[in-house]
Amino acid sequence: MIKIIKASELEPAWFDGRNFTGTNEVVQNVIKDVIENGDAAIKKVADKYDVASPSSYLIPESELKAAAEKLKKEEPDIYNAICYSHDLAYKFALKQRESFDDFEVELTPGLYTGQKTIPVEKAGAYVPAGRYPLLSSVIMTITPAVAAGVDEVILCTPPRVHPDDLAKAQSEGSGIPGKTFIGGKPYADEKIMAAAYICGVTKCYAAGGSQAIAAMAYGTQSIPSVDVVVGPGNKFVTAAKQQVYGKVGIDMLAGPTEVFIIADKSADPAWVAADLLAQAEHDIVAQAVLATNDMDFAQKVSQEIEKQLESLPTKEVARQSIDTYGKIIIVDSLEEAAEIANKKAPEHLELALDEGKERDEIMNKVRNFGSLFIGHYAAEVFGDYAAGLNHTLPTSGVAHYSGGLSVRMFLKTVTTLRAKPGSEGMKKSAEAAGFFGDAEGLNAHARAARIRLEK
Repeated sequence: MIKIIKASELEPAWFDGRNFTGTNEVVQNVIKDVIENGDAAIKKVADKYDVASPSSYLIPESELKAAAEKLKKEEPDIYNAICYSHDLAYKFALKQRESFDDFEVELTPGLYTGQKTIPVEKAGAYVPAGRYPLLSSVIMTITPAVAAGVDEVILCTPPRVHPDDLAKAQSEGSGIPGKTFIGGKPYADEKIMAAAYICGVTKCYAAGGSQAIAAMAYGTQSIPSVDVVVGPGNKFVTAAKQQVYGKVGIDMLAGPTEVFIIADKSADPAWVAADLLAQAEHDIVAQAVLATNDMDFAQKVSQEIEKQLESLPTKEVARQSIDTYGKIIIVDSLEEAAEIANKKAPEHLELALDEGKERDEIMNKVRNFGSLFIGHYAAEVFGDYAAGLNHTLPTSGVAHYSGGLSVRMFLKTVTTLRAKPGSEGMKKSAEAAGFFGDAEGLNAHARAARIRLEK
């Protein structure tokens, strides 16, 4: 059962982020192997851990298209949901892109400074496919890169056994020997392939885990190196992203998913319980937290959680998450709840409050969150799937200093300088630069400035 505690009982460690003890050494060895041996290193790890280990990794575009067409025919509701979500995400990303206008301005007579916003050349996205293939993550990682204007957007996702290979093995009576199907055609989860095709992935590779992150960072015989790597994953994927940062840009180091709900008695206990469970079913270490100033409401939410758990197909995971990490925090005021939220800096922050002055005041007080969901009808799950917002958000306190994945991740802002010969601005800059060079003992700097004053 979810714990109901007073705000004063919160332990300082509860606000801490994630660590990678015991994981980094494994990932270091994988990255080193990928750098030295390329595709062979990917195969070695896939042979041991993955469901399939294909003989090559690039999934043909025809397979992606076929997966999309199959999904449209057999599961049109899911197909249309992907298209709808992608359309909203693309429109939102284009709106974000509009704010990066290029400019050039004459700061002082004859000296023109400017700014250009340029997309990176290549971006790589990772989409996990464990218990629940995260096809929505295809939309969230690929769409902003496409909207940014990236030339090549690749996707890596864990391999699956190709239907042709499975049929052949079964017809020969051999089944699938051992834990992993080794060899065969590159293939992945069909819904992920369909979403990749809809969203405009340039190339899709059947490679997963930390080895896929290393491959995108350093390149192999099959998988090109990219400039930016984004996307969620398990602790090994996250540790790999941490270690390749610097060679490539990364979006963030994601920890367990989190929701923090600030609610009063105006909220519906069943709705709040549903939102908490929606987060809890992600993972046994997911953090579902409610802060409220009403004990009676807290009790009703707790009862609703127990009621809804009974019929939840993901009950086993959600139950462990709720019992271990779930919390209902009783606060003296909503302002205190806002203070706790700012200190926690949650991935998702919901304000389950009626519209009005009090909600506006809380909105103005909260400042550390990945995404903010305002009011009873702005469900956090809308942001997960189909509201235009990106669901790749900071966790483990990262929202103190960073936001979520956006079109900005795939854009770099560079500066320009143009000087008119003999202008007042050029002369003054040359004189000032010369003096700086003298002061810092960088004589070539000073000379490079003053030589332009000789003509």
